[in-house]
Amino acid sequence: MKKLIVAPAPHAHSGDSVRRNMLLVILALLPAYVVSVIEFGWGALITACISILACVCTEYVISRYILKEKRQTIGDLSAVLTGLLLAFNLPSNLDWWIVLIGAIVAIGVGKMTFGGLGQNPFNPALVGRVFLLISFPAQMTTWPVANGFATRYLDAETGATPLYYLKHMVKAGDASVIDQLPSLMDSFLGVMGGSLGEVCALALILGGIFLICMRVITWHIPVAILATVACFAACTGWAGAPPEGMGTCQYVGYELLTGGLMLGAFFMATDYVTSPMSGWGKIIFGIGIGFIVMVIRTWGNYPEGMSFAILIMNACVPLLNKIRPQRFGEPKKA
Repeated sequence: MKKLIVAPAPHAHSGDSVRRNMLLVILALLPAYVVSVIEFGWGALITACISILACVCTEYVISRYILKEKRQTIGDLSAVLTGLLLAFNLPSNLDWWIVLIGAIVAIGVGKMTFGGLGQNPFNPALVGRVFLLISFPAQMTTWPVANGFATRYLDAETGATPLYYLKHMVKAGDASVIDQLPSLMDSFLGVMGGSLGEVCALALILGGIFLICMRVITWHIPVAILATVACFAACTGWAGAPPEGMGTCQYVGYELLTGGLMLGAFFMATDYVTSPMSGWGKIIFGIGIGFIVMVIRTWGNYPEGMSFAILIMNACVPLLNKIRPQRFGEPKKA
């Protein structure tokens, strides 16, 4: 006998799910992760495995024994994605116990404290990353040099990132270190030091385009961030920010292709829970992130500011959601 099911609207199902979207984002990150493994070797594998496993276990323990939830959420792959994104924000030579602490903070504080997936106001992976940066600044800023798969986990050669050279040396007037910067093509292809998610702008761009084509994310936030950074860098370049010997176009290229800009623009800032819902809200959100990033890079103490910029704008999301709110079923306004 057929049963009559009474349920509130909507009654149409698109076939979309949290698990599907998380899986697509993980797949989009795989090309960049493969490049990081090639460049940093076993360290990239160990860091990612520890981060993912710790995130999954932390979510399970909190959900099962503290929140007493009958249905476990680790199957939706959100904890796996958080662990992978956290690993992308860490140097591959980071001590395993520091990675473990970062994963516990990311899930335990950044996500489960607020009730779990869909209720966290801040990006969990960035909460873990910023906590580690503040707690272990020396370890979090000791970057391995990309030497290929032969790089070992414990005895890898270390060096400064391109943004560090650009901020603390080149801008200080020491133009001789311009020769130590990787070329723009090397930055584009990933032959440079940094965190796992800094090494290949091409792979991250391809992954971002894949997510846009699969309608997992929209173009608003990435385009707004990249355009704002490019315009800000161009204006400061025309005002004489780059040192002698570096043109404005080259300066803009370094600001776009180095650091965590591509990872943040396509994979961190576009998080469903911590980003605005409307098109105009997303554009303003992206402009704010790009502006804060360049302010920190230009005048702040840190050579990179993507994590701080996203977290600051995460706090503004409730306000941005009040801009031209969209009722369910209405056509998109932007």
